[in-house]
Amino acid sequence: MDGYIDDTVPERLYLSNEDDFDRVEVVRTECDAILIGAETLRRDNPRLIIKSEERLAARAAAGKPAHLQKIVVTGSGNLDRDAKFWHHGVRECRPIAYTTDTGAAKLRDRLGDLATVVSLGARVEFGALLDDLGNRGIDRLMIEGGTSIHTAILAAGLADELHLAIAPLLVGQTEAPRFVNPAHFPGGSRRRMHLIDVTQLGDVAVLRYLPKSDSDSH
Repeated sequence: MDGYIDDTVPERLYLSNEDDFDRVEVVRTECDAILIGAETLRRDNPRLIIKSEERLAARAAAGKPAHLQKIVVTGSGNLDRDAKFWHHGVRECRPIAYTTDTGAAKLRDRLGDLATVVSLGARVEFGALLDDLGNRGIDRLMIEGGTSIHTAILAAGLADELHLAIAPLLVGQTEAPRFVNPAHFPGGSRRRMHLIDVTQLGDVAVLRYLPKSDSDSH
């Protein structure tokens, strides 16, 4: 409730409940690709797969790969080749790692054929990243963070829809990661996003916003 997405304890903090985890999988099923940042990969070691056999079958029936195209963004290239991300749900779609010129050489040496490594130049530029994904046939992209990714995407005005799940918890640790870092967001603190839905899932509230819409003119 106080804007944090994790705490500082080594064990993962589960903010969502089972109903919300299921909702997230439904959203994943509707997407072509899923993107996380390097810190989320290192901290959570996620597989980022669809677990439901019924949903896997539905994707296959629609002519889609069973699992989503997985994407990670890293500036340094310091990623572990043994992470679950590279080894689960990748038979049809090899993961893509977007990085810098410096990180690309390190990743190609470290990951080998586990991933497609794409350098975006001296720094990671998310507009260029999304253009490249579009050229690869990715239409609907799900972004699952963490903080640096959320900040960069929202600051650049690139998100079409924002799902904000509010857990009934107070973290209160200054050094814990927050939903976003301080940044210059489009329109500043006076620009209001458009709220399109509020859903209660047990003790979690899910808010859906359109970040590119505001009510300044209404």
